[in-house]
Amino acid sequence: MLRPALLVTAFALVMLNISPPIARSQDFTGLDVTSESFTKADMSRDDVIQSLAELPAGAELDLTGKSLNGLDLSGLDLRRIKLQAARINKTNFKDSNLDGVTLDQAWALKSDFSGASLKGASLFATQLWDARLDGADLSNARVAADFTNASLKDAQFDGANLSADETNQSMGLMRGVLKSANLDGASFRKANLARVMMEFASLRDADLTDANLKNSELAAADFTGANVAGANFEGADLNSAHIGEMKNTAKAKNLDKAKNLDKAFRH
Repeated sequence: MLRPALLVTAFALVMLNISPPIARSQDFTGLDVTSESFTKADMSRDDVIQSLAELPAGAELDLTGKSLNGLDLSGLDLRRIKLQAARINKTNFKDSNLDGVTLDQAWALKSDFSGASLKGASLFATQLWDARLDGADLSNARVAADFTNASLKDAQFDGANLSADETNQSMGLMRGVLKSANLDGASFRKANLARVMMEFASLRDADLTDANLKNSELAAADFTGANVAGANFEGADLNSAHIGEMKNTAKAKNLDKAKNLDKAFRH
């Protein structure tokens, strides 16, 4: 559940039309996600479609900070849109094209990106708690986003960078957070997952071929049927992780250098 601490402060910020503070991963302190800023929409689907149609050649529709909560934007070509710091909670992007789109610092709680294409998109400090991204394609995207409790079955992260940003500590440790996420059948081929948080995640039958899992947090994650050929486990925390039925375990790299390997479940 979202923590409602300091709601008065958040309400005051919304009333003054000031953007609330950027949240660190898994931190909703000071935000009232029941406010109109997080539940209402400034535009309709038709408004978005018309605005895109009226764009000059080569121009971008800048919706930075806009509230598009609850809209049905499914099936649209949104490649010329910018959604930085936008409020897109419970918004439907199913099967939409968001290739290369900036969604940095956006709030997308419980939104639906099933089947959407987000290849090369930027999701830095994006909040996607309880979102649905089944079958979504985030290949080669920058994904320092929070997917806690999200469903990402059969999603593609091939070549994506979910690793921790070591250069911007003022915002806290920004990295991919997939705690308790459903990643069954997801593909992370050659993805950078260094220091990523995947505690309690389900990675059944996932493809981690040549993925970099160095120093990642994998406690209690389920790797049953996951292909780990070439995956680098150096420094990864495997405390209580289910690793006994991984595929190509012998071809994994530095599995013997993982933390708490003796506490992992092998059967």
